[in-house]
Amino acid sequence: MSRVGVLALARPTFDVDYATEIAESAFAVLDEVAPGFAGPRELLFDAAATAQAIAEFQSVDLEALIVLQVTFTDASMTKVLAKATNAPLVFWSFPEERTGGRLRLNSLCGINLAAYALRREGHDPAFMYRRVDDPGAAQELRGLIAGHTHQLAPNLGAGEAPSPAAIQTAAAVAESLRGLTAGIIGAHPDGFDPCAYDAASVKALTGINVQRVELPELFSAADAADSTAVEAARAQATQSLGTLDDLDQDALNRSLRLYSGLRKLAAEHEWSALATRCWPECFTEYGGAACAPQGMLTNEGIPGGCEADAYGTLTSLALREIAAEPPFVADLVDIDIAEDTAVFWHCGVAPLHMADPEAAVGPTVHSNRRKPLLHEFPLKPGRVTISRLSQAGGEHKLVVGGGEMLRADLPFSGTAGVVRFDRPSGEVLATILSEGLEHHFGIAYGDHRTVLRGLAEQWGIPVLELT
Repeated sequence: MSRVGVLALARPTFDVDYATEIAESAFAVLDEVAPGFAGPRELLFDAAATAQAIAEFQSVDLEALIVLQVTFTDASMTKVLAKATNAPLVFWSFPEERTGGRLRLNSLCGINLAAYALRREGHDPAFMYRRVDDPGAAQELRGLIAGHTHQLAPNLGAGEAPSPAAIQTAAAVAESLRGLTAGIIGAHPDGFDPCAYDAASVKALTGINVQRVELPELFSAADAADSTAVEAARAQATQSLGTLDDLDQDALNRSLRLYSGLRKLAAEHEWSALATRCWPECFTEYGGAACAPQGMLTNEGIPGGCEADAYGTLTSLALREIAAEPPFVADLVDIDIAEDTAVFWHCGVAPLHMADPEAAVGPTVHSNRRKPLLHEFPLKPGRVTISRLSQAGGEHKLVVGGGEMLRADLPFSGTAGVVRFDRPSGEVLATILSEGLEHHFGIAYGDHRTVLRGLAEQWGIPVLELT
């Protein structure tokens, strides 16, 4: 007799106690939906534990494998389990309260990464995004186990056609990008498949050069910064964020040195933008955060991004040229379907020009690694364009969307904004997951969609309308 299998994935750098509560509640729902399900009733934190759990399924006739994406994880374990079974895959991700504090789970971003990796490898998983106490969770799970899924068709090229003026602007943008260089510092983290790139393909498509250096070069440049440069960086941060005296001063010094090192590399290599393998090594080996340093560079016109995401950096350069100011590249971390809003967030790397002038702006520490320096503020209200030069499904396309950034309290610590898309948020999420889009999206203020569509024409790639 076939049985449902269940695995609960988590990462120990998030709120393990809270994740355990969520998992136990999810298991209780599954006891109702799939009594006697196979699999361990515990969080799996690493590849070894996951591999052991998968091995136990080899003797089970699985009707479906339900993956509880309890916290954020990268896609490395996800790809292993997908290859280990022919059973249909169902991912359950969990919303969390917008408390203004730590992002305790970041579960939604986890299934975003999983969707990208699995769809590129030809898998067709199903996804559910519901609270454990949602009365509809059990019914939807039953439907997903039975194979009743609804995937939206891609919305390719359905937006407003670019006007002659937009086409002219797009041509000028495309020309301005040719010959620029984007710096990538270090390899992207394991399991972050959207951050991979091929420099020759990038150059052929956009005319932008991608130059990679390794993390030791950044750390050496940071160590070489003299005391004058470090003090100047501190003064700059203090003027923008307020007093830094309450932070760990040694870690703060290391973070300010990373800023000096990033500036030095950008100048030496003539980078117009950069992305850094910001974790874990900047924290664990160098001892400081690269978050505010990259945000400070972005504010100076050199977009800085996280996780060595080359295509996020390419998106930043395009949006900078179109919007005439540097953008913010962020994760989609929460959707409230009832309220029809979503949250874009990243640890604390958003540029200061995006801060809500009516809200507090200050310094903070990384929510998981507990080291400074990060920016903390909510994004200002206004019209925004959302975009990504995408490799989803193994083919280039330009993701284009829009919405209204709302004036709202800071939803999670760091830098974040609450947005209402031009399309219902549940449909936007369904598109992201069904298309397997990347987990990083570029955000720029203003409505630049027609120019972006024109840029896609210049590059000879289709447009995927997100909203």
